[in-house]
Amino acid sequence: MEMGKEIRRLRTGRGLTQEALADALHVTPQTVSKWERGTTIPDVQLLPEIAIFFGVSIDQLFAMTPAQQLDRIENHIYDSGLISESETRQIAQQLITIGESPTYAGKSKLLLTLLYSHQADQYCLLAVESGKEAVELTGGDKEAVSELANAWGSYMPDWCVRNHHALIQWFGDFCRRHPDNRSAIMWLLDNLIDDRRLKEARQWLNALAAIDNTFRTPMYRYLIAQAAGDTQTSETQLRALEAMEGQEWCWAVTLGDIYTQRQEYDRAIQWYRKGQDIQPSPKFTDSATSIAHICEIRGDAPGAVAAYREVLRLMETEWGIVSGEEREAVERAIRRLS
Repeated sequence: MEMGKEIRRLRTGRGLTQEALADALHVTPQTVSKWERGTTIPDVQLLPEIAIFFGVSIDQLFAMTPAQQLDRIENHIYDSGLISESETRQIAQQLITIGESPTYAGKSKLLLTLLYSHQADQYCLLAVESGKEAVELTGGDKEAVSELANAWGSYMPDWCVRNHHALIQWFGDFCRRHPDNRSAIMWLLDNLIDDRRLKEARQWLNALAAIDNTFRTPMYRYLIAQAAGDTQTSETQLRALEAMEGQEWCWAVTLGDIYTQRQEYDRAIQWYRKGQDIQPSPKFTDSATSIAHICEIRGDAPGAVAAYREVLRLMETEWGIVSGEEREAVERAIRRLS
């Protein structure tokens, strides 16, 4: 077995005998011999102790390749709720070590970002639940209300807090150095529009139009016109957006988002369903989740439950997700509404 070979490699690399390793782990030399010959493997409860002794990750004991280790870490993050602080440190160190190789540096940093973002989201969920109790127990104390709103991602009316100038500056510099990166230009446009920096947004829209011939360019023309209060132009762009043909599935979901923000919920649901229908497998759950949210806004609990059940179906049939925090969150929503 590969684990046995890895234990032998680590032991001999340290210049240790089987007896010395057995003594350190409180097992018999015969047990270590069986591990290294592949006759048996260590008990699962002993794996952390072995990993700590050699200063390696448990993944390395299984002799996983760096790519396999990264895949396992990614799946683990997505499947987990709040990860303990000790495990977070262990995963972070493993990613830093793997990232020392230029081949895996980018993916390692990406997963480190995912890890920290996941933990931040989980702590925000805890803060929301704690904040609800604080508001109730203090009778609506102003500070408690403010902290709950912040934890819940509430709209922030204070410009000095909610503006995106630092993000805009960073993405603007990146996009000037990488003018063909459509995704980065779109994030830049989103934040310029949110900050109502529409003159700059129009300039960056020209840069997007130079590299993009999809629905995204008229979508931003619509959003900029809408933000500027130019109703005639925004309606013209919306009609043009609806009339486009041969677009990828997210074109329909984008129209669903637009009609949701216009509170034209029936049309929004139609576009979300169209987006799900034309999307190739594996299909994402966004459309069904958006429909569930619309139903909740409308007070349609049965409709929301049906939409959440569709989310569960997609998780299982399209992604093979039958357990884990992501699925449990949807099941909690169904129980709440039922």
